[in-house]
Amino acid sequence: MPRSVLVVDDKEMMRDSVGSTLTRAGFTVRTASDARSALKDIAQKKPDAVVTDLNMPGMTGIELVKQINGIDEDLPVILMTAFGTIETAVQAMKNGAYDFITKPFEGDELVISLKRAIQHARLVHENAILRAGGARNDSPRLGLDRIIGGSDAIRKVREQVRAVAASHGTVLITGESGVGKEVVAHAVHDLSPRVESPFLAVNCAALNESLLESELFGHERGAFTGADTLRKGRFELADRGTLLLDEVSEVSPQIQAKLLRVLQERAFERVGSSTTIGVDVRVVATSNRDLPHAASMGEFRQDLFFRLNVLPIQIPPLRDRLEDVEPLAAHFVEKICIRDGRRRTEFTPEAMELLSGYRWPGNVRELQNICERAVVLSDPKATTIDRVLIEPWLMTGKIVPKATPLRAAPANGQAQPMRAAQSSGHHGGYSNGQPGAFRSTVQPAVGSFTESKPVTLPGDRTLADLERDTIVATLQRFNGHRQKTAKALGIGVRTLGLKLKKWKEESLVSPNL
Repeated sequence: MPRSVLVVDDKEMMRDSVGSTLTRAGFTVRTASDARSALKDIAQKKPDAVVTDLNMPGMTGIELVKQINGIDEDLPVILMTAFGTIETAVQAMKNGAYDFITKPFEGDELVISLKRAIQHARLVHENAILRAGGARNDSPRLGLDRIIGGSDAIRKVREQVRAVAASHGTVLITGESGVGKEVVAHAVHDLSPRVESPFLAVNCAALNESLLESELFGHERGAFTGADTLRKGRFELADRGTLLLDEVSEVSPQIQAKLLRVLQERAFERVGSSTTIGVDVRVVATSNRDLPHAASMGEFRQDLFFRLNVLPIQIPPLRDRLEDVEPLAAHFVEKICIRDGRRRTEFTPEAMELLSGYRWPGNVRELQNICERAVVLSDPKATTIDRVLIEPWLMTGKIVPKATPLRAAPANGQAQPMRAAQSSGHHGGYSNGQPGAFRSTVQPAVGSFTESKPVTLPGDRTLADLERDTIVATLQRFNGHRQKTAKALGIGVRTLGLKLKKWKEESLVSPNL
């Protein structure tokens, strides 16, 4: 990627001369005739380095260095002057300049100094990205190879990824919890023109409002109690790269307003600052909620939803593509065996038949956990994994029945077969016919949350089973948050807790719920 340099000098001849020298050396050059124009240029799109004259009308080069440090203290600045003294050089360095060159100078001297400055700034930036969680990509699978499976649904997802990757537009990836939305986000980045730039992610559901604001946009020194140093946010660190907003539906209205502005204007201010910073970031957002419904209910900004839903990708749950279970399980087992230094292991046909008939309420994440558990608990000398190692960990009542899937009985007590669009647990995506909505496969009937005499439905399903399935699915939808689950189901938190406690004692649900 060409390195960009901003040349600041009030003399046009000097700007042209320095610009020509740097262009021949392979740099992309922008110019400014004074310090204020330079600051506006930097705020809109930061260069890799700045070369500025020392003596300029209005604002000197040293004053410009101070102002640049307020925007980005890691942006290297090289000062040029025809009146070089030791005192001036010391003053320039104290104020944050990277280097000091006395006129007249050879073009090679400036080029070498710039290359060193940019390399130093790049190392500092990479270190900050690593601290922010943007680890180097050491996965043997890249791009579409990350997305494992041979079902028609997964082939469609691959086609969508291939289609949107080359664009710079915002991507919205929707799907139930655990289907692999982050894997698809990585695949989009791998195939994009930004693959050599950072990929950063932030879990919007894991942080409160103030922490999330600081994490996304950064803060100035002294912006709040404990803000002892300037901190760059994820948008700033991911400049020219990709930023994943995981579970974006969980952010507060205040943060939603700020996200809308970044998506519209590609600019933001750090917390405690009035300086506008421009960024070039490709945003990929994920959600396991029905965002159109949330927007219609006033729980999510409708204008932000439209800004996010530019290039939608919807990932179906694993229960709707059971043919992908076998390749996914083989991949996870191989990966775990390599990681733990074990001999190659695979599932027996009986074990694979059991896995392929399970409904996978936890989706791909649950399959990965069961594969790891089976490998770790198996005999190190064994080369196969039998069904006895996995059957105890599958939640009771989650095996896919052979009969036609049924909906919960309506008020008249007549159970009805699911329509094709409903059998997948979502209406092809959004409730209005667009991709992305995620509803429980089983919709409970009114008054189903009781402990009355079990009523057997066709397919050997009881109302008690339907109740348990619905509660577990809703709990997973809210990532284990019991208050949100109880509110969504219309029951009390205490009632929810008692039911879960009873089912755990009877080994009907996972002990981790």
